[in-house]
Amino acid sequence: MSIVDRLRRLRESVFAEAPHQRLSRALAKTLGYRVLMVLITVAVAFGVTGNTGEALSIGLVANVVKTGTYYGYERLWDRISWGLASAE
Repeated sequence: MSIVDRLRRLRESVFAEAPHQRLSRALAKTLGYRVLMVLITVAVAFGVTGNTGEALSIGLVANVVKTGTYYGYERLWDRISWGLASAE
């Protein structure tokens, strides 16, 4: 068996062909998680700076970037079949 065949078989055994959850579910999970993280980040930033405006700026900017990152990460993992129980 060639290295190409081995890599193809490995890819097929690790990556699912289609996502396991709907796009709307992934978006709802992402947004709910990010709202929680914004609140935590703003609270910590306020504790450090003592300034509400700065705390909100830090919390919002950091979490806008993190929201996109988390969404992409979640969608990637949704295509990986490793560690999932078989539906058969």
